[in-house]
Amino acid sequence: MSENKWLRSLLLLPLICILLSSFAFAQEDPAQAPAAATMPVVERSTKELDKYKATLSDITRQLEDGGRDDTRLVDLKGKADDLSTSVNSVVSTLRGRLDEINGRITSLGEPPKEGAPPEASVVTDERNRLNSEKSQINAVLGDAEAVAGRATSLSNNITSIRRALFAATLFKRTEISLPVLAEAGREFIDEVSTLSSSLTGWSVFVWNYKRLSMFGAVSLSVLAALLFLVGGYRLLGHRMERRAFSGEPSYLRRLSVAFWSTTVQSMSVFLFMVTSGFFLDNFGVLRPDIAPIVYVAMSVIAFVYFVSRLTYAIFAPTQPEWRLLHVSNSGAHTISSAMLIMAIVNGLDYLFSTISETLNSPLILTVAKSFVASIVIGVILLALSFLKPVIGEGEDAESGHKRMPRWLAILLRVGGLLLIGACLTGYVGLARFLATQVIATGAVVATVYIGILSGKAISRQGAFGETLAGRYLGRRFGLGPVALDQAGLAAGLGIYAIALAFGIPLVLFSWGFQPGDIENWAYSLLTGFKVGNTSISLISIFSGILVFIVGYAVTRWFQKWLDRNVMARGQVDAGVRNSVGTGIGYLGIVVAAIFGISSAGLDLSSLALVASALSVGIGFGLQNIVSNFVSGLILLVERPFKVGDWVVTGAVEGTVKRLSVRATEIETFRGQSIIVPNSEFINSSVGNWTHRNRIQRAEIPVSVAYETDPQKVMDILLELVKKQTPVLRNPEPHVEFLRFGDFSLDFELRFHLADLSHGLTVKNNLRMEILKRFREEGISIPMPQRNLNIHMEGETNPQILAALLSEEGDKAVVSHTGAAATPKQEAAKSEVSKPQGEEEKLSEAKADEPKSPVAKQRK
Repeated sequence: MSENKWLRSLLLLPLICILLSSFAFAQEDPAQAPAAATMPVVERSTKELDKYKATLSDITRQLEDGGRDDTRLVDLKGKADDLSTSVNSVVSTLRGRLDEINGRITSLGEPPKEGAPPEASVVTDERNRLNSEKSQINAVLGDAEAVAGRATSLSNNITSIRRALFAATLFKRTEISLPVLAEAGREFIDEVSTLSSSLTGWSVFVWNYKRLSMFGAVSLSVLAALLFLVGGYRLLGHRMERRAFSGEPSYLRRLSVAFWSTTVQSMSVFLFMVTSGFFLDNFGVLRPDIAPIVYVAMSVIAFVYFVSRLTYAIFAPTQPEWRLLHVSNSGAHTISSAMLIMAIVNGLDYLFSTISETLNSPLILTVAKSFVASIVIGVILLALSFLKPVIGEGEDAESGHKRMPRWLAILLRVGGLLLIGACLTGYVGLARFLATQVIATGAVVATVYIGILSGKAISRQGAFGETLAGRYLGRRFGLGPVALDQAGLAAGLGIYAIALAFGIPLVLFSWGFQPGDIENWAYSLLTGFKVGNTSISLISIFSGILVFIVGYAVTRWFQKWLDRNVMARGQVDAGVRNSVGTGIGYLGIVVAAIFGISSAGLDLSSLALVASALSVGIGFGLQNIVSNFVSGLILLVERPFKVGDWVVTGAVEGTVKRLSVRATEIETFRGQSIIVPNSEFINSSVGNWTHRNRIQRAEIPVSVAYETDPQKVMDILLELVKKQTPVLRNPEPHVEFLRFGDFSLDFELRFHLADLSHGLTVKNNLRMEILKRFREEGISIPMPQRNLNIHMEGETNPQILAALLSEEGDKAVVSHTGAAATPKQEAAKSEVSKPQGEEEKLSEAKADEPKSPVAKQRK
């Protein structure tokens, strides 16, 4: 009873909401509501525009005051982009209100003419008020569009300045000579002395005043790194440690260990460095003259550690069985050492450059440091191109003597010569940039590539089921091979995402982009960006997908609930249940799609273009699909057959298993599933054995010899059929005396069954009983007869006679004309019976024997 009350209350809730809404609407003055709701829009927009103008002026002033630092320019560009977005939001609000006013003015119709009744003054007043507000909105809207244009122009100007600065830094030429390098050497000695004094003074300051702060910052950083590392080992320990595996590791296992060990351990060190810098800065440990040096030193340490872990994972100098490349032991040691040295040299170059900038050293000192570092890296690249580290077929890890691939050797030589040539010609900035890309970008791309290979290997069919995670999931949740393959595909996609999320930002950093750039791009990508006149937002898209998934899940749940709890209890026919469930399913999917598209931010009115294009496609190539779709809807509504019916259409006969809007699945009695387009059921005749009920009339033809009593046969047949339980008593079984046949008296036993699925069994049992009873009663079932008259002239080949008389059941009369018949020919005269009562004539002659031809005639 309480449940019924709750249901009634739930059903009354929408009605109550509608009544309350109607009452509130009735209390509102329609003439004053628009003014109260829209006038603040103009005032609020004006105030916001004043604030945005001040912000725009401030950004312009900062840019004109000498904003040539790339990091500062990135910050200014982010502010300009945010300002442009905010102003465009105001423009959208004003345009929306302007459209409402235009629509209202259109609905009011033409202005009242002179001599109109007094009631027309109300319309005139409203029209005047709307026109006044429209004028105000147009004025504010023009100002807002101008501010938005200036903000966009400022953002583009900042981008142009950054590009010019990058090009100027990259292609700036410096004179390189021995005197210049000698001067740089003297300046380097002075810089080392100044750096030593600064570090000594800072150390004394920390020891005397910031000892506890220093200890606390380092401790917290170590704790954060250990937590990340322990969590990584807890989650992926079996994929990071080579000691966890025994025997010869597979290629998938080597890839997995290489990728996860490099990523997790490098991220732990990186996290330690980031948290250390954060805590040291917030605890006041770092001085302004020391902080940049400490930050860059931490970055260099993290980068060098990352390269060392990567080279160890790929080349495994001490463990050849874990090596990802087919190189010898000596080649692995040489290449990994060379890559680590290049990383150290490049990192020290950036560290020394930061020290020079912090201590205000001469520019030539920074140029000289980059010159030396680029020359060293170029020489190492040239040396690597002449190595012979590759192992040939049939060789072990100690005997590699083949050269590396030709394309790789050429690439290394070109890179080395380009670095050395750029340094010698004075383009040290370009050489430094290229050296950084060779090392940093190469290391990151190698890591991402290993991750992609690992994801590709784990997503192969059957590969995930052989892993530890796959075996655990199989045991824990009882997943089969298909489910494990799907889980492996999801795991592979997840690894792709992790590899790209790890690699793309690092590559962008190495190419000169600032964190603010990536932050702005990510914000624009998530919140919305323009493609033509369409705004696309990943958050909106994900929201739309989520809404559709929720709607689809609710639809499926409602289908099952309605089928199991409403229609099943009401003993609704299975066909009706299927039709209702299918209709609700399609209706729910359409509604979920509409809500999903709306949540994604797409204008449903724009789908009219898609509908028009679809109509053209229907006219040319989709007419069959649409025909099947419409036919499916007709079948679901008219229900000429339902699931479980026995239907016949064309050459297809079987039981209906599933109805959809495009096709119908029919299962034949041999177990074959046939998908029949719905249009065939509409455009052709369909036989349905179970359309109204499952009653079927069955027939069994029976033939007996002419000497049999017909009444006796009929009595026996009726007696036997009445003993069969599935046979209906109403209509009553009966026997028809059909005809006097050529060789027999023909009868047909007719009876009705309550369920046609029993037809084969009942008819089979009846045939066996009829045959058994006829044998007991001495009633014979005749066979058709055939008479053969064989006339022979002259001497006949006995082999031909034997062939003619070899078939049992033939009735033959053999006669010999001409010469006297031999005793063998006389013995060949016999009579047999053969089926088929037609008359044939067959003549055979043997030209190669001087014997009389044989004429064979069948009657």
